[in-house]
Amino acid sequence: MLVRAHRKNIFARQRAPLFVLIDRAGRSAEHQGMCNLYRMTKAPAEIARLFGASSGAGANFAAEVYPGYPGLVVAEGETRVMTWGFPLVLKGKNGQPLKPKPVNNAREDKLGTSFWRPSFERRRCLIPVTAWAEAEGIKGQMTRTWYSLAGEEVVAVAGLWRATEEWGAAYSMIMVDGCPQMADVHDRMPVVLAREKWEQWLAGTPAEAFALCQTCSNELAVDRRAERWGAGRSAATSG
Repeated sequence: MLVRAHRKNIFARQRAPLFVLIDRAGRSAEHQGMCNLYRMTKAPAEIARLFGASSGAGANFAAEVYPGYPGLVVAEGETRVMTWGFPLVLKGKNGQPLKPKPVNNAREDKLGTSFWRPSFERRRCLIPVTAWAEAEGIKGQMTRTWYSLAGEEVVAVAGLWRATEEWGAAYSMIMVDGCPQMADVHDRMPVVLAREKWEQWLAGTPAEAFALCQTCSNELAVDRRAERWGAGRSAATSG
């Protein structure tokens, strides 16, 4: 496992304001260029059994999950459907409110900021994932490259959640440095938690949970597809 030395004191020294930078197109920098698509093909009842959780009400989500769409998480001892991405409320050039943007990934070195810290300290969750995708290729012709843990049908990704006025309960993934197997496609990846670390992530102190924000050293299964990156999104359910 790879851990950068500065992590040990991150909560003692970070008091930065909201870190998300907005470009002229109104997009959050944190929202771009990281995991923006994952697959979860297991039935909710099976996830509840695998994670030792009770089945929460409602389970309407698609097998492919995009930012702003519903996905299944394990939080507070039960499976729950939430919106993927914390809402970032934006304003237009004349001050008018715009449609919120989903901030679906949280860098581990930003967890001490005001945007993420309350959720990291009090509302951590597990995100069941069959595989996650990254865009590969030249702009306009990018295809999907899927990553999963070799030999595992589903993994638990470290997540945060909170209640929102805009979308109800929402969640976000924790991202760390990518592993060597991903180096030719992307330099970041989700935090994949070993089964014996699930409880530490959910119920440990912030320091204990932060110690788990490491790059996964397990072998990845890599599945490169010819399918275009944006294909299928319009068919995904959003409610």
